[in-house]
Amino acid sequence: MPIALATALIGLIPMSQNLEEGQAMTEILREAEQDVVEGPEDYFTGKATIRANFSREDPSRVTGAIVSFEPGARTAWHSHPLGQTLIVTEGVGWTQVEGGEKLEFHEGDVLLCPRDKKHWHGATPDAAMTHIAIQEALDGTNVVWGEKVTDEEYLSAAAKTD
Repeated sequence: MPIALATALIGLIPMSQNLEEGQAMTEILREAEQDVVEGPEDYFTGKATIRANFSREDPSRVTGAIVSFEPGARTAWHSHPLGQTLIVTEGVGWTQVEGGEKLEFHEGDVLLCPRDKKHWHGATPDAAMTHIAIQEALDGTNVVWGEKVTDEEYLSAAAKTD
């Protein structure tokens, strides 16, 4: 690790010295100011809410949101050109990559969804679930939506838990 970075990390040199003149160090999206919207019916089954939907300014490609699913709610099949990271903050959920096993995940788990692979995720029938979703856009696209996950697909085979 370079000495300048190590020194900055332990607080001896303020990181703001590396910022351009007049650039704020941190922008805070206050919870009270964040829009909360219902997950669009075309892309979600059941009730899901999306909060703190954000995208960073160019040249960054990062986008994200906090998504909460009521029991039984789930996304449609979808893919991300550069993959997706889900940080589970509450509850229990299921996920499945097309052709793969349905997996169960829990609060504190981090899911690394593969790039360009159709998958879905959501709450279990009996428990709500919230995750932070982070993905990058490629040529302006961060998600490609597909068909809805059928009840048969959602309820098929018990989810693998380990």
